[in-house]
This record gives sequence, C-alpha cells and structure tokens, in this order.
Amino acid sequence: MSRIFCPALFLAAPSSGQGKTTITAAIARYHHAQGRQVRIFKMGPDYLDPQILEQACGYPVVQLDLWMAGEDYCRQQFYIAAQTADLILVEGAMGMFDGEPSSADLASVFNIPIALIMDVKGMAQTAAALACGLANYRDDVQVVGLIANNCASERHRSLIAEALPDNLPLLASISRDPEISLPERHLGLVQASEVSELIETRFTKAAAMIGVSNLADLPAPVAFDSRELPEPLPLLSGVKIAVARDSAFSFIYAANLNLLTDMGAEISFFSPLGDTELPPADALWLPGGYPELHLKSLSENSKMLAAIRAFHADNKVILAECGGFMYCLESIKDLDGQGVEMLGLLNGDACMRPRGGCQGMQYAQLPEGDIRGHAHHRSQAENTPDPVAYGRRQRHPAPGEPIYQSRGLTASYLHLFFPSNPSAIAALFRPSQAQ
Repeated sequence: MSRIFCPALFLAAPSSGQGKTTITAAIARYHHAQGRQVRIFKMGPDYLDPQILEQACGYPVVQLDLWMAGEDYCRQQFYIAAQTADLILVEGAMGMFDGEPSSADLASVFNIPIALIMDVKGMAQTAAALACGLANYRDDVQVVGLIANNCASERHRSLIAEALPDNLPLLASISRDPEISLPERHLGLVQASEVSELIETRFTKAAAMIGVSNLADLPAPVAFDSRELPEPLPLLSGVKIAVARDSAFSFIYAANLNLLTDMGAEISFFSPLGDTELPPADALWLPGGYPELHLKSLSENSKMLAAIRAFHADNKVILAECGGFMYCLESIKDLDGQGVEMLGLLNGDACMRPRGGCQGMQYAQLPEGDIRGHAHHRSQAENTPDPVAYGRRQRHPAPGEPIYQSRGLTASYLHLFFPSNPSAIAALFRPSQAQ
C-alpha cells in the first residue's frame, strides 16, 4: 500500500440550504484561479451540485457514498485524485450528522478536517454556540473552523468571531448578497449548462470573498492510501450502448459510463430532444433528468419516438431510470393534470406533484442481481402494470420503488450506481438478456 499527502477540506453544515455548494464552488474557483489543480468530491447521490462544481474547478466531480459506492471505491477515488491535485474539496450532504452513513462518517473514515458552513442570518453569538456543539458532538471528527454565510456587516462578522473559541476560528465570512447565490428549481439547483454565464459571474464574486479570508491558504495535507480494486472483466466487449444525454436527460454518473467502457462496451450518445434517429446500438440507457421541462419537444419529436418504439418492439435492451422511466410511460401530466404523449412502452402516466416526493437509498432487486442506488423524484406513476420487483430500502421495511420489465425494458424511478455490482450491470445490458 502506498500513501500520498494532499491538502484537503470537507465542507459540512448543520442542515441543507446553508450554502455548501456556493461556498465549495467559490473556494474551488479561487484556488483554480491561482493556478492550482482542484479536485472536488460530492457526498451522496447528487447529479446537480456536481455539474456546478465541475464548472467551478474545471475537472469532473465524483460522487462518493460509503453505502452506495463502498469504502474501497471511495478510498481509490481519493488516492487517484491526490496523485495530481493541489487541493481536494469534499462537499457534504444534508446536515453534518444526517443519514447513515453521514457526511461526518465519510470525513471520519478518511481523516479529512471539516469546515462548518452556517447561514448566520438572524443570529450572532448563537452561531458560535451551534458551531461548538457540532464540533464537539463526536470525537472522531476534526472541525477546524466556521464559515459564516450571509453575514450582514463587519460588525455581524466580528460578533461571531469574538464568540468562537481559539481552536474553532472564523475561517471566512461571506456577505449577504443575492448575486452570489445559485439558481434553484424543484429537485435542487438548476443544471449548470442552463445558466453557465450567470454562474460564472457569481463564481467570480464569491471567489473574491474567499481571497480575503483564511481560506485563501491551502489547508493541511491529509494522507490518502491506495486501494487497488479488481479490474472489471470484459463482460460487455463489443456491446454498443446508446445513452440519452441532453437537457432533458442528464443525470448520469461518470462512474457508470466509466464502468461500461471498462467492461468493453462501446458508448454513443443521442438526444431525444433534437435527434431524429438512434445511433447503431444493442442497448439503450435512458437516464434521469428533467423531461417534465421539455414535454412539448419530446412529444413532437415523432421520429425519435418511433425509433425507440421500434427498438423496444425488437426486444432489445433498454434501461430507463426515473426521468427515463417517465419518458417510457404513455404520458407525463403537468401540475394542471394535462397529459402529453410519451413513448408508451409501458402502460401508465407520470403525474407531477407540487410538493413532496420520494428520496432515499435502495437496492434494486433485479433478476440479474442486487444493484445499489437511490430515488429522488417529484412525480408519481399511476395506472402502471404490476411490477416484477420492488426496491429494498436501506433501513426501512416498507417496499421501495416498483421495478417494471417489458420485453427488453427494465424501468424504475431508481437511479442505479453501476459499480456497486458490475456483473449484474453486465447481465442487464447484454443483448442475450432480452431474448
């Protein structure tokens, strides 16, 4: 086993909505502008924050989760990044101790120091008390300071700084400024590709605040050990997989694509929005995304609808996840209950809901094997056929997401993390499985 040292910092918060992504992006952009190579990891199964963070640092952002991906996978990814990075940043998920495993668990396993991000609007010395409580809640994590977000003034900043103990300093204060916040919609942040120029100006402004703070200096080096994982077998050698990728279907783990190619698959991309035919393929992958924002364009692309319907009629393999599953139903109904025709590969309708939704970690219990993944959606499928199986929740006995199969189609609201079971993924995509 070999070891590499690299400066690293874990950005955590007491809850969601504290500004973790904005500040992580600002730190990354500041150091990137100084000519440093910054690598960012995102805790948990997130598609939207990594798009923003990738634009901030200029490198792909890898999602890490001790349950979904496993400790060995996480260790390998940190070690690979540390070989070339000048700085490693990890953005946590939800609150610091929320979930099993939590952000604190990931930071603890890899001994990465934590900087607390807290929205201090409406409080001053109380922010210091909350920070001290979080810092001392567990003795297996090291909290090195507080980042006060939404500071109203210099006086506000000084009240918080003076209330903090010497071993928990104020690392930075981020001014209350709507021009640095990132735009959001119902499942989280807006996709980076939709607001690229806007977020560039916000990165610049937020990075300037980092430049006059203690975060302008690199954090202490952290030791990252190697962990060699077995090379994937060429189980998909020569299999051509076409992947839907555009503004309607963009929830794609880079790790999933990497595994498919490592197993020998030939990957091509197509757009259900703009293309009129499929590339040559043995299998299709329709990932999640925001089809509900593009109903008219998807429904009116009759040539693409016909091409995918013919592909399905030929018993060829299709994996449809969440937004891709919605696309496979007969219609998607908007918040007013107006339905727009979709593929109709499965009976049923996806109905958008104004609030609520399903989220959480689950196993997809497939005939090919259990594959770990998660659910996060704001719609509900109605009038569907009987499922072949249900997802199994990580820690709750209630049935998880229904899983449907029809001819070569496997469809569910679940987003799958392919490296959790490469052999099952290979069996799922191999053409013989659809015969």
